[in-house]
Amino acid sequence: MILRNKIFYGWFIVAALFIANILVLGGVRNGFGIFVEIWEKEFYASTASISFAASIGLLTQGIAQPILGRLADIYGGRIIILNTMIILVLGGFAIALANGVIFLIFIYGIIISFASGGIGGSVSGVVIVRWFRKRRGTALSVLAAGGSVGGLICVPLMAYIMDLYNWRVSWIVLGLLGVISIPVIWIIIKNRPSELGMCPDGENLDNSKNFNNEDDEQGPLVVNRWKDSLKSWPIWQLSAGYFVCGVTTSSIGVHYIRWAISEDVSTNTAALAFGVLSAINAISVVIVGIFADRIERRTMLGAVYLLRGLAFVALIVFPGYQAVWIFALLGGMSWLATVPLTSSLTADIYGVKNLGTLFGLASLSHAIGGAIATYLFGYAFDLFGSYDIPFLFGIITLLGAGVASLSIKEKKYSLRYIKKTA
Repeated sequence: MILRNKIFYGWFIVAALFIANILVLGGVRNGFGIFVEIWEKEFYASTASISFAASIGLLTQGIAQPILGRLADIYGGRIIILNTMIILVLGGFAIALANGVIFLIFIYGIIISFASGGIGGSVSGVVIVRWFRKRRGTALSVLAAGGSVGGLICVPLMAYIMDLYNWRVSWIVLGLLGVISIPVIWIIIKNRPSELGMCPDGENLDNSKNFNNEDDEQGPLVVNRWKDSLKSWPIWQLSAGYFVCGVTTSSIGVHYIRWAISEDVSTNTAALAFGVLSAINAISVVIVGIFADRIERRTMLGAVYLLRGLAFVALIVFPGYQAVWIFALLGGMSWLATVPLTSSLTADIYGVKNLGTLFGLASLSHAIGGAIATYLFGYAFDLFGSYDIPFLFGIITLLGAGVASLSIKEKKYSLRYIKKTA
């Protein structure tokens, strides 16, 4: 039907959510770390107290994920994404009025962070996996790359605007950019291919009679009630790995620039390095997704965690100026690749029907890890004047996450392999 002989409509949905991810992951989440030092001075606060605001935000976003994911399972992701994006835009403007840590906790830690869960994988992933099956890994990886492109664009841009004007103007500009995404989401996003008389991946309707029916999915761990999924190992293995992902990405998002400053690396250099990390990740996450559609996803997921562990080793072993760029290279190759791999593996093993709820629970695990680590990293820096101990903790947990991911029995439980051998 629509664009049948041209570009599959699902890719337009990926593009719309890609734009939203640029602003949410690139600006709202990764941009926070730019302002830690200046907020310390302006609000007369410690690194730990600013980190606490970010920790509350991560925890709030995590709590929002299964709630909003469940709503997306029931009502579809479009209305959730649209409304939360409006709140995010208004929140970006409100941050510009912040006058202390309490205000920061309320606006960023609660309002903005809860709304950002509406752009997270538990909601946007629900939309994407219903539009794609054969190329699910690739589509989710392109979506995740939006966060990397956001880091490349938004982090250096917000740092530049802060230097040129002040930090308040940076948030106003981010809010204005967010306005652009609202009509795009409203016009383009559709919950299911069936709304346009289509099937996933653009398959011919006549040859895909049951292709879009979630109730027809058959597998050893596909259940009607999401609670029953908690009785099997893979959801816990995926959640444990995602917990570590939260520990290592969220803490770096807040503390990377603060660490660089402590190593006599300038804010602009650190922001540029994070931009390079994001640029590398934008490419690598898509490559990972393409390979994950061809080989076992658990293999790619385990490799990503282990590679990120090497990136953390660099932060301890090498001098500051060298470490900031080595981490950008190794971290960039592994940063957001866990998101599409975890969500696609969850869908492959447990089916699409309860994906929003199940990936929301994994995202909650991610958020809890991130919230705890973000605060403790800041506390450790105040106590020891160094991030070496927190980074060592990151290395140990990433090793564990790699082992847990590689131990998932994907060929036994994944619908990809069961359907091939049935």
